[in-house]
Amino acid sequence: MAPGIPAAMERPHFIGIGGAGMSGIAQILARRGAKVAGSDAKESGTAEALRALGATVHIGHAAAHLADDASCVIVSSAIRADNPELVRAAELSIPVVHRSDALASLMRGLRAIAVAGTHGKTTTTSMLAVALSELGLDPSYAIGGDLAGPGTNARHGEGDIFVAEADESDRSFQKYDPEVAIVLNAELDHHANYASMEEIYDSFETFVGKIVPGGTLVVSADQSGAVELTRRVRDLASLNIVTYGESETADVRVHKVTPRGLTSEVTVVLNGRYLTFTVSVPGRHYALNAVAALVAGVALGIPAHNLASALGTYTGVKRRLQLKGEAAGVQVIDSYAHHPTEMTADLEAMRGAAADSRLLVVFQPHLFSRTQELGTEMGQALALADASVVLDIYPAREDPIPGITSALIIDAAKAAGADVTAVHDKAAVPEVIAGMAKPGDLVLTMGAGDVTDLGPQILDHLSS
Repeated sequence: MAPGIPAAMERPHFIGIGGAGMSGIAQILARRGAKVAGSDAKESGTAEALRALGATVHIGHAAAHLADDASCVIVSSAIRADNPELVRAAELSIPVVHRSDALASLMRGLRAIAVAGTHGKTTTTSMLAVALSELGLDPSYAIGGDLAGPGTNARHGEGDIFVAEADESDRSFQKYDPEVAIVLNAELDHHANYASMEEIYDSFETFVGKIVPGGTLVVSADQSGAVELTRRVRDLASLNIVTYGESETADVRVHKVTPRGLTSEVTVVLNGRYLTFTVSVPGRHYALNAVAALVAGVALGIPAHNLASALGTYTGVKRRLQLKGEAAGVQVIDSYAHHPTEMTADLEAMRGAAADSRLLVVFQPHLFSRTQELGTEMGQALALADASVVLDIYPAREDPIPGITSALIIDAAKAAGADVTAVHDKAAVPEVIAGMAKPGDLVLTMGAGDVTDLGPQILDHLSS
């Protein structure tokens, strides 16, 4: 067994190896010397990147894809019990390991930073990964999105820091024992797993309780759920709490955020001194993510001015306000936002970047359960755009819920004064948008599903 490979993971088999969280763990294990194999529903750049590392990646799910000598089968919460490879694992008595347990084992023995929150995790984790790498600290990291292209969502570094995106959606973030934990926000989401805010708070309290003795919680002083969480954990023994944000009560206060086109200049008050740095993505939401990353790095003992400079080298992550291209004077940008708070933050950021130009949005709702609970708020967020096209709900892992459709969002958007059009055929969207857009406009594709595929197609239609 190669050094650094956890016990029982010498020959792991991943079901759904192409997923953002799964592929990162697979990459790290492959780079540590494990014999990695797995399967995914479709071919992708991520699958090719894993093959380039020596992994065996099968397309489609079949019992025959699982080797008899696999040391374990790694799954996420999205894998159903009747998956043929999971059924075969039971027949062969091969241990089944949840993705979060696999990630926890990779982090063991390192100085871990775990980034949690209902939204903003991928951006903040990416900012830290880029900044720490820029400073020559060679961190390991596992991120829920690609920094630049397939295969860039994870890295096995030689340094002693591991930065991980910590997923609260299925409570799996409770498996980690970080030295520093970031909580960006705590809001009601993931309705299939949480019935109330009280359950959300309980889950986050468990996560915070896993911080190692003497470790640090970095938490927002602005967002109401995070403030309530701070109140609940304030008396935990041997826990350092550092709050950040625009609130006057924040330990690290955001003094000013100055938009500069598709970038922002941020000034914070840290230990009584002003510190100004650049964030190379637009919007207040992303500026606050950068401040959270700054505070977490300082908690590990990294000089603030060094971190601030290094954070300026971060230029974005795939699907987080990612510029896809420009054609006929129209810029097309892609956003992963699918929760109303995220949608509002990204739309406000693009509204500022658009200046006097129009902002056109193509929105694809994600999950029936989320639309059922938050569809009205999604529609209200779309009122920030000049015009929107709304697609049918992307089901992902869910079965339909009777009566829950995109109409819920469209009706709420119209009630809020939005100009919104329903398009049920995704293939028709590029032509629809090309007919609407004028030189100088910004087009934003938005959602956590396959709406991201439309950006290049819209550009092609604009060009022709």
